[in-house]
Amino acid sequence: MMDVTDHDVVIVGSGPAGLSAGIFTGRAGLDTLIVNDGTPILRRNAHLENYPGFPAGVNSRLLLDMMDDHAERAGCQRREARVVAIEPDDPGFVVETESNNTLTATSVIAATKNTVDFLEGINDVKLIERGKSFVKTDDRGRTGVPGLYAAGRLALQPYQTIIVAGHGASVGVAVVEDSDTPFYHDWVAPEGYFTGRNREVPPGCEEIDAEERQRRERESLNLMREYFAEPHPDDPIQHPSMRGE
Repeated sequence: MMDVTDHDVVIVGSGPAGLSAGIFTGRAGLDTLIVNDGTPILRRNAHLENYPGFPAGVNSRLLLDMMDDHAERAGCQRREARVVAIEPDDPGFVVETESNNTLTATSVIAATKNTVDFLEGINDVKLIERGKSFVKTDDRGRTGVPGLYAAGRLALQPYQTIIVAGHGASVGVAVVEDSDTPFYHDWVAPEGYFTGRNREVPPGCEEIDAEERQRRERESLNLMREYFAEPHPDDPIQHPSMRGE
């Protein structure tokens, strides 16, 4: 039995669902490790044209790179490894990788596409077979095991980037809400929004003055110009069946 864990959250999978979850757990101050094996399926997309905020579409590999950078900026750590087993071990979980490394976490979010082998054998985790395997959860990604969540496509969400990203964010917030971290809302408000009404700034919120708001906007504009200065260098990755795998 563990007394403490290495991480507050381990996220298995670094597609849109896993990265979005990590952005919220990381911003809430939870020690978050994102473990990835292989290439997220979004890198196969030729041009993503239904993600809100990009009227003419956006290069899907660029969007994934930006989400990856965002998770890192939020405080998430990254590791390339294949998770082969997860074992509940109060007060959290032991996560085993193919290279025989052991990770421990208070909470685990499974955010792979349909890979469920690392979840097999865990009591109270119910798998749904519909040609591919999925995990039964409530609407916030909670499985039957406290502290174990599933996000995105693995949790039977529709196969669209914006939906799995949104579900990952919802699961990330659920992890924060279920933790001991005080949390009200992840929101940056203008100066005086709360304090001007004689209210304390709620947990997870921040008030910034006009100078800081303008500084952050300038930083945002400069960073976005860098991202979109040149076409993305990578071509779409073909389906494994077309690569002879």
